[in-house]
Amino acid sequence: MLQARLVPSTCSTVRLLACLVGLLGNAGLVVSTSMGQDTPLRLILLDNEDWQEVSRGHQFTEGPAADKDGNVYFSDVPASKILRIDARTGKVDLFAENTAKTNGLMFGPDGRLFGCRNGDRKIVAYRQDGSFETIASGVNSNDLVVTSRGEVYFTDPPNKQVWYIDADGGKRVVADGFQPNGIIMWQDEGTLVITDSNHPHLWTYRVEVDGSLRFAEKYYHPVVVPPGAKRPGSDGMTVDSKGRLFLASLAGLQMFDSTGRPSGVIRKPQSRFLSNVTFGGPKFDTLYVTCQDKVYKRKTKSTGK
Repeated sequence: MLQARLVPSTCSTVRLLACLVGLLGNAGLVVSTSMGQDTPLRLILLDNEDWQEVSRGHQFTEGPAADKDGNVYFSDVPASKILRIDARTGKVDLFAENTAKTNGLMFGPDGRLFGCRNGDRKIVAYRQDGSFETIASGVNSNDLVVTSRGEVYFTDPPNKQVWYIDADGGKRVVADGFQPNGIIMWQDEGTLVITDSNHPHLWTYRVEVDGSLRFAEKYYHPVVVPPGAKRPGSDGMTVDSKGRLFLASLAGLQMFDSTGRPSGVIRKPQSRFLSNVTFGGPKFDTLYVTCQDKVYKRKTKSTGK
């Protein structure tokens, strides 16, 4: 059962946090917006560590995903390319091209790279040689998550739906009625988290044995909305080994503790759109973010998958 907690009024709190983000973020500072939580940003961030540029010159980057060795793959969506960052050397090379504007990515338990192949309206799994197998067709998709059993959940923003694909390829809608975007699971795979691009909260669902979702809750909130914006622009997410959640948004990289309370906002590496985040590197202690035309990394005290 999801843990309950008391949270200040969402509207007033969001306005207060937005002011902090605007004033401090514009000064190039890490914005701490903690409200009595157990994990302030100072316990996560390393002194004298900042964002480092990893790759540039892309059209729009998305979908960072790490393999078992910590190498990070990402999409340049309009260019229909998937690129790979070597975890040890930092070298960036081409993994696959003509990818039909593949967007969200995540590795499955069999080592294949699952992706939202939007141009073909497919969910696919890329092999190490860049070829792929179709997992589902005739669907709209944006982001996905793959379970340890090879099942897939993916978001369908145009139709305001979340889909589930079982291990045999059967697909069905398991949630609807809001604007889903990013999607991630807790590490025990018992809870699914989905962003709502238009509202200052993230949805959680309990994952049932048959793949269905129950007990929808606005669990992570308030999500900071920056000054002048009408929505948070919540996008991709990742979780660390302690259950903390990191959210790419218009305000920056927002962090929440394991009970869903906000811990602060890490400023964006550049002013352009921050779309997604994952942990990678040899020790999985480095945050990689996709930010419009570039990819950045930042070493932390935390570790992800």
